[in-house]
Amino acid sequence: MIEPCFLGIEGGGTHTTALLADASGRALFQGAFGPGNIRLLKDDGLRSLFRAIARKLPAKVVPASIALGMAGARTPADRKRIISAAAAVWKDVPCLATNDLETALMAAPETKRGAAARVLVLSGTGSCCFGRTAAGNTAKVGGWGHLLGDQGSGHDIGMLALQQVVYEWDRAQLWDVLGRNLLAAQQLNEPNDLIAWVQSADKASVAALAEVVFRSAASGDALAKGILAHAAQSLAADALLCADRLAGKKEAVQFVFSGSVLLKQPAFAKQIAKLIRKTRPKAQIASLERSGVWGAVALAKEQFQGGQIAKRGTAYNPQPAINPKLPLSPTELRNPLSLRLDKLSIEKSIDLFLAEDAKLPMAVLAEKAKIAKVIGWIVKSFQTGGRLFYLGAGTSGRLGILDASECPPTFRTPPELVQGIIAGGQQAIWRAIEGAEDDPVQGADAVAFREVGPKDVVVGIAASGRTPFVWGALDAAKRRGAKTVLVCFNPHVVSERKGRADVIIAPATGPELLTGSTRLKSGTATKLILNLFTTLSMVRIGKVISNLMVDVNPSNIKLRDRAVRILRDLTGAEYNTAKAALEKSGWVVKDAWTSLRNHT
Repeated sequence: MIEPCFLGIEGGGTHTTALLADASGRALFQGAFGPGNIRLLKDDGLRSLFRAIARKLPAKVVPASIALGMAGARTPADRKRIISAAAAVWKDVPCLATNDLETALMAAPETKRGAAARVLVLSGTGSCCFGRTAAGNTAKVGGWGHLLGDQGSGHDIGMLALQQVVYEWDRAQLWDVLGRNLLAAQQLNEPNDLIAWVQSADKASVAALAEVVFRSAASGDALAKGILAHAAQSLAADALLCADRLAGKKEAVQFVFSGSVLLKQPAFAKQIAKLIRKTRPKAQIASLERSGVWGAVALAKEQFQGGQIAKRGTAYNPQPAINPKLPLSPTELRNPLSLRLDKLSIEKSIDLFLAEDAKLPMAVLAEKAKIAKVIGWIVKSFQTGGRLFYLGAGTSGRLGILDASECPPTFRTPPELVQGIIAGGQQAIWRAIEGAEDDPVQGADAVAFREVGPKDVVVGIAASGRTPFVWGALDAAKRRGAKTVLVCFNPHVVSERKGRADVIIAPATGPELLTGSTRLKSGTATKLILNLFTTLSMVRIGKVISNLMVDVNPSNIKLRDRAVRILRDLTGAEYNTAKAALEKSGWVVKDAWTSLRNHT
């Protein structure tokens, strides 16, 4: 019988390590490969990385199980990407995907009896604290990157050093040991040279200055000592906060130190350990003495043996996907009218497209009662301090953002009143973000971090009605007490998801002329519906008089001219009189209207 072997892969920002080991823990192969941060790799790049690893493995050796701890893996969609790429290389081999923090913690020494949780305290170029209990509960503090956080990291120490030496120079014309050593380390001649250097220095170059700070502190420099004391306090505070989220104040917790700063600077590590034990006397301190890739091997072995692998990542548990036996959405079917689209003349193609679009108003009108109900909810929301949210992926998300962004200039509303949220975030507005729409957790998180509540209305937009990001958001919004609406073009979803959203608006627009391209009829119908939602809601809350936009925000010449015309239509005033009233009111049409009425 061939003894099973297990493949562990740990991907980092600069390189990826692969380790193949047998059941007894004997290494059969270990090698270094290219960067493995999945935030910086597209799917083809991820597959190429895994193929490079597979080619270097011993011939004819097929792992019994694989675990992959990849930097940047934060969400279920991230893990799905990793597993999909791995499955393309190692077919029919069980794969577990997680992040490099998980694998590092798994590689740590065994806890002593009685430890309620383990916390990885990482300080290298960046920093992060990550912990787990035996039951699988996790907590993470830090790890935001050098621009937003990384307290107590090499970069943090280096940047603090630069800031402090120039501060002391400004305040007291004091250029001490630390300042001199920083200049020497970069072959700079005087303090002003630091300005150009730091503007072009990358993260690793700034982090390398931490060694200068440690050397300066060892020579007795007070400024360097103060910087390290501050960094130690910051990192210890993050470690303790992580522990507090996992265990009671009196319970024992194992803190595992990792990263080049902590492992190469024992005095600094000792300083942090002392601060931790001051708050948690029962703290167990250990160092990560072997590569985190060994943790990946351990996870692969655990998976093969059927061990209980706790859920990794967010605590949100999305509801099941739509029944796979549900008929295909009409938006994905072929339209019989356009089977010869590639052969039609341009003129006939135009006729065909516009004829199809002409059917949309009647399809939307069939949903009039539901649309009216939603508008009523939106009006009540606006009148009671609530907000309207649109959520979608791709074209649907962009249309929601478009409608939301038009409200402040058209109706002088605060930007927070109507908000658009798109799967994948800001960059997804102008380019596709792979896998973003497949992650219900991201949708739920978006709702949570906007503090959606009972006064709000949340409209999910998904042409097929299936988008996991949208359903994650709607499920979370419903739990938080908001009114929930789905706009889709798949009538099959109405019965399938009854109760999952308060209202499902599903006009029967039929197949697209270009099969599956929902930016066409589905997109046009979506725009019609969103126009009704916001325009008629604004009418009902007094943003319109007659059919005039009396709350328009005249932010440019065209809109100021429009404001003058609106005021003249309302009052019959001469052009110069209307313009003067608007200028006096700060170009607030309603105020100018009130002023002119009071003087007539």
